[in-house]
Amino acid sequence: MAKEKKSALKENKGVSISEITDPSTIKVLKKKRRSEINTEALVTSILNKDITALSRAITLVESKNPKHLEKANTIIKACLPYANKSIRIGITGVPGVGKSTFIETFGKHLTSKGKRIAVLAIDPSSSLTKGSILGDKTRMDDLVKDDNAFIRPSASGDSLGGVARKTREAIILCEAAGFDVIIIETVGVGQSETTVHSMVDFFLLLKLAGAGDELQGIKRGIIEMADAIAINKADGDNLKHAKLAKVEFNRALHLYPEKSSDWQPKVTICSALKNEGIDAIWELILDYIAITSKNNHFNAKRNEQNKFWLIQTIEEQLKSTFFNRPEVKTALENQLQLIKDNKTTPFAAADYLLSLEI
Repeated sequence: MAKEKKSALKENKGVSISEITDPSTIKVLKKKRRSEINTEALVTSILNKDITALSRAITLVESKNPKHLEKANTIIKACLPYANKSIRIGITGVPGVGKSTFIETFGKHLTSKGKRIAVLAIDPSSSLTKGSILGDKTRMDDLVKDDNAFIRPSASGDSLGGVARKTREAIILCEAAGFDVIIIETVGVGQSETTVHSMVDFFLLLKLAGAGDELQGIKRGIIEMADAIAINKADGDNLKHAKLAKVEFNRALHLYPEKSSDWQPKVTICSALKNEGIDAIWELILDYIAITSKNNHFNAKRNEQNKFWLIQTIEEQLKSTFFNRPEVKTALENQLQLIKDNKTTPFAAADYLLSLEI
């Protein structure tokens, strides 16, 4: 008889409904949630590779509660000396290109080599309901059960650039927890997805062949930032199309200016479903790291990224501080009403609101 495949989606035995609804149990749970967060203990647990502590710290960092900001900053500062020791890989591509399947196969390949990997998967948030499905764990059923892998889905919220608001800080926490490779899977919305490039060492663009995507892919924009292009789903009847697309992309890449890293972007084909070509992509990444480390581009790039995130953080804090001021909230409602009544313009209203900051 064939062995039944275990699923990551299962209900643990031993937890009865009566225990969950018991008033005394609920009281204990609420008390635990209200308990003071011990940042020192949390940091110690993270450094000891405690996944539960890591998850809790990322949740704290992602929180919009002003009371959590100071504790989150304390944790990040304490973890910083233990960060910057991983390889950060950004993976992007249009919806349907197979990002989740690729990451699972790629991740299993790395863990089989003894690597510990963390996947920060960004799910798009609805512009209407503000909600996200956060279903990446269900699409990486095998990887989620791997003891050397950690998968953290986060909502993109109102952040642009295909990443969540606190992805940068989550990377630091994962590195402090001892992960060798950090993979960031972006929402996959096309050429607007550029912010991830400012927080990773290697930027991998997944493409499809035979789907009318070749010409769009050759356009400037996100492809100009790619360190490698992997044409996924190169199997079966699509293998021939993938090989032709590889030739076209190779020709196109030679039209772009030479990168300061002295690295010539490569094009390869793979099939995440069939686990073919995955090892070649990892070797490409190792070659890139070796070349850029030797010519010091690797460290220079990370320093530039730190400058970029300093400015971004200041802008975010100023924006948050401004809109949370009580007088601004009141004035904003008044100005919106004046705009609706055609008594002012959005530009005049903005000038007025900004004058309240002085």
